[in-house]
Amino acid sequence: MRLWIALALAALCGCATRTITLETGPRSFTPDDYEDVYESWTRDDQDFEWALLDDVLHVTATFESWEFRWAYIVRYGYDHAIEADTREAMLRATLADAQDSHRFFVTVAGSDFREQNLASRHSAWRVLLVDPEGRQTLATEIERVRRPSAADEIYFPSVNPQRQAFRIVFPATRPDGTPSIPPGADQVILRFTGARGRVDLRWDFGRVDEDQPLE
Repeated sequence: MRLWIALALAALCGCATRTITLETGPRSFTPDDYEDVYESWTRDDQDFEWALLDDVLHVTATFESWEFRWAYIVRYGYDHAIEADTREAMLRATLADAQDSHRFFVTVAGSDFREQNLASRHSAWRVLLVDPEGRQTLATEIERVRRPSAADEIYFPSVNPQRQAFRIVFPATRPDGTPSIPPGADQVILRFTGARGRVDLRWDFGRVDEDQPLE
């Protein structure tokens, strides 16, 4: 019974709570909006070995999109009482980075700690960004967060002592000049794959109605 409850909760966590978009532009978030935006840009899934009744890999990932970054800075600036000029400089810097890089904050758990270290050459998993046409992009950086900060623990609730945390970066443009997420893409997949199995986390994108301003 406990197993089925856990699986049901994992499935619920993987559902989007609001329409999300990759469209850029100003947002009017307040600090209280952060939790809703976090849930909308976070996916959770697992690969389960039924024969052994054991988790092979359980992944939670937050896509640090333009929209997410805006909400994050608003909340972070409020919580840390950062002055307006500094907060605006932080926002400009992270939005500029969003044009060049697709960043994900990821936590993982599984039965073999060593294999779940995505930043290690001993990892059992390749991490790929997959566009709607199935084209795959390799990460340019996978950084293990060895000691998550207080901010990490508050703003990314999946952080806990039983999980390893990582910051994963993909280029917005592949070496051949094509975008890793094409303009107008209706979805993107963050894929963890290897001999042990596969976990696909998918973000489905909507479009903003011209008559409906961005939040």
